[in-house]
Amino acid sequence: MYHGMINVYKEKGFTSHDVVAKLRGICKQKKIGHTGTLDPDAVGVLPVCLGTATKVCDMLTDRDKEYIARLRLGITTDTQDLTGKVLSQGEIRVSAEGAAQVICGFRGEQQQIPPMYSALKVNGKKLYELARQGKEVERSPRPVTVHEIEILEEDIPEFTIRVRCSKGTYIRTLCHDIGQRLGCGAAMASLIRSRAGEFAVEDSRTLGQLQELADQGRLMEAVVPVERLFEELPSATAKESAQKALQNGNRLAESQLAEQVRESRMRMYSHEGRFYGIYGYEEASKLYCPVKLFISEQE
Repeated sequence: MYHGMINVYKEKGFTSHDVVAKLRGICKQKKIGHTGTLDPDAVGVLPVCLGTATKVCDMLTDRDKEYIARLRLGITTDTQDLTGKVLSQGEIRVSAEGAAQVICGFRGEQQQIPPMYSALKVNGKKLYELARQGKEVERSPRPVTVHEIEILEEDIPEFTIRVRCSKGTYIRTLCHDIGQRLGCGAAMASLIRSRAGEFAVEDSRTLGQLQELADQGRLMEAVVPVERLFEELPSATAKESAQKALQNGNRLAESQLAEQVRESRMRMYSHEGRFYGIYGYEEASKLYCPVKLFISEQE
């Protein structure tokens, strides 16, 4: 069984669940999970977790994302992108300079109303299921942060923008909101997720490339060790005499470590240099306590 993460390049037409299903066949294992949905028409980075690394799916979902989006002015749709039903088309009376100023004004913290065509649930029903039935329900605004927004290209009525944002940000809705503020409407024309946390699009692989590696017995070349996510944390090493306690996921005493690393979070390794998980030092008990373990079920 594979344990780690694969930086998948999701191609157009695939859902995130499609990617997981196909990877189960490629990897020949069931324990696989993705780190957040990406619209079927969007492309780009989709980190996928394998084996014990599925424990960090929620952590990867929380990381900042970066997108390259193309927005078209003068149109609104029910899906907030060009795949939807056109609701209105308006004349564009704003200059390129004026539009650019408004676009860049969306940098910072803001409240965003999730779109009806999304996987969010209201009273147990996914919003897109209700939308397909012609229903619209009230959605509460959610706080999101646009850390960076940069115009890469402008060719009225379209702008290509790069957006680095917090989790939960809908780029379709950002495009829609820009159009509302400009008074002419706007919809998202295309979307590339160029980065998700530590994973960049230039390092991603398509499902076809991953299948080719698997056929050659080289799939491990694409698997990123889970400890890579925690490189910023200090490391600690358990003594050989503490191996059984480490293997069982027990708390460790100071005397069981090769060196004292009294930090709230650290990477814990065996005496053989094998990564076992994240531990935290508790001052009151003078013990090192497991926070998240990545021990293989076969061990």
